[in-house]
Order: sequence, then C-alpha cells, then structure tokens
Amino acid sequence: MNVNIVTIIDTWRCTDMESWKATNSTLRCFSSVLLLLTGLGGMVGGESSVGEVAIKGYDTVTYFKAGKALKGKESFAFQWHNMTWYFITRENRDLFATSPEKYAPQYDGYCAWALTEARKAQTDPEVWKIVDGKLYLNCSMTAYEKWSKDIPGYIKKADANWLKLNSGN
Repeated sequence: MNVNIVTIIDTWRCTDMESWKATNSTLRCFSSVLLLLTGLGGMVGGESSVGEVAIKGYDTVTYFKAGKALKGKESFAFQWHNMTWYFITRENRDLFATSPEKYAPQYDGYCAWALTEARKAQTDPEVWKIVDGKLYLNCSMTAYEKWSKDIPGYIKKADANWLKLNSGN
C-alpha cells in the first residue's frame, strides 16, 4: 500500500462511515510504521540503544572507594556489557571505563546466593560484600546471611554455575 502523509491528511476530512473506516485503518497502519521508524520497534524486540541500567543505578566504584552503596547519576553514564552504568562523579566513571572488570560486580550484578542454586536473581545493591577485591551482591539480607555461612565455597559453586548459565552466550 503506497500511502503518503498528504493522502492521510486529505482522507482525514471524510464525511461518510466508509471513508472514516478506511481512514482509521490507514492511520493505524501509518502509526505502526511511524513507531518502527522512530526506533520504538527495537524496544518491542527487547533491544534498546541504551541497554538496561546496571545494578539499579548504583555507582559500583563507590563500593571500593567509599565502602558504601551510593546511587549514581545519569549525567555520568557508561555503556558496558550491554548495560548502562551510572556513577556519582566523572572520576568514578573514568575509573570504571579504564578497568570495568576491576569494579563491576561479579555475575553481571546478579545475586551471588541465587547463583549457588544455578539461578539468576535481581539484587538489592544495598546488600553487598567485597571478597578478595571482587564485589558480590545479594538479593536480600536473608540470601546474604545464607551466603555468608560459607563464602569461599559458595563463590566456587556460583562461579561454576555462572559459567554453565552463560556458556550459550
């Protein structure tokens, strides 16, 4: 169907029901095409030009530098691992950009305890621990308490499960 914007505007002035039905159908088609052309079609397919926000917007560098969890700012963002990472300062963003593996949480920010059970779970960025220079997040205090009973053993188990879960990627 070859439709241009002038045709759509001209048919908008319809006077009978048949003309209105044809115009309504044309407008719906035009709207769908417009959505695809503006890039919203990519979101339908699960793609995004920006990527999902990592660890709910928390600045991963502050865990190491300040010893606490702090929300980052959109104005200091960086793209890595198909995610958008926020930082509280340009300095933190630049540190991360230089060495993301040093600062990024293990398991792409998924819950360390859940991975011991071979499953991915979203984390609570306020529930965390740095072990041997690596940041681990958990989904709740309950999960953290379970994980804390044998951190080295659970890290080993989670590492193995992480490899299995991501071997197809």
